[in-house]
Amino acid sequence: MKNDPKSRGSAKDTHYAKLRRSHRDARRAFESDKTNAAPDTVLVYGLHSVRAAIDNQNRTIHRMLATRNALKRLDIASAESLPFEVTIVEPSAIDAELPEDAVHQGAMIEAAPLPQPTLSDLKDSPLLLVLDQITDPHNVGAILRSAVAFGAGAVITTTRNSPGESGALAKAASGALEMMPYVQVVNLAEAITNLQKAGFLAIGLDSEGTADLANSFSGNRIALVLGAEGKGLRQKSRETVNVLARLDVPGRIKSLNVSNAAAVSLYAARLHLDR
Repeated sequence: MKNDPKSRGSAKDTHYAKLRRSHRDARRAFESDKTNAAPDTVLVYGLHSVRAAIDNQNRTIHRMLATRNALKRLDIASAESLPFEVTIVEPSAIDAELPEDAVHQGAMIEAAPLPQPTLSDLKDSPLLLVLDQITDPHNVGAILRSAVAFGAGAVITTTRNSPGESGALAKAASGALEMMPYVQVVNLAEAITNLQKAGFLAIGLDSEGTADLANSFSGNRIALVLGAEGKGLRQKSRETVNVLARLDVPGRIKSLNVSNAAAVSLYAARLHLDR
């Protein structure tokens, strides 16, 4: 491990003391695993994503590659102040570990996937977002950011035809993946039904919905269900939600990108819940 000796002993080391303690046990467990099967890992890259991952006590980080400039921009006093292996490298070393189009800004971590809550863990949240096979990680990342901004309890999606936790998703979310539970389920219609049993009003967004979204809210628990661009909600999802609602917009363009529609819908739902 290559470190900068001039930066040792900085007062900023204290800032990471709690992080070192929270990571220590998980790191020891990782080191002691002698099985032949490699642990599932995710490569997170980009300054905002890496900074958020370091600050997330639920994230177990195994190692980090960073340039000296990136460490400075991340406001990290020294590589030794972090509770995991840090190697100072040239940008080309990070390029070699990531997809060709990855914009890493000189920082990358290898980490364990985040723990996922169950649907029953979300029953006390007033606002959830459900995604029906939205495949583009850039759209999902933008939706995660909006979900954090409007105080949603989780983003729920499918295990198939949806992006899993990845560096591309984390980069698009710009730190929001570390702040917002991202729950993947096998059967989305069944998940919606379970949310309804827990007291959620499930509102499906559909351009041909019979009700205006603003007039569709009731109760104190809302689950917004959005489908993929082009295809929209699948038939089973349409049949399962409580109501199909549309976003009435006054302009000449009548449809929005799904991430923009999610932001507008979350805002409207938050207005209702905060009354």
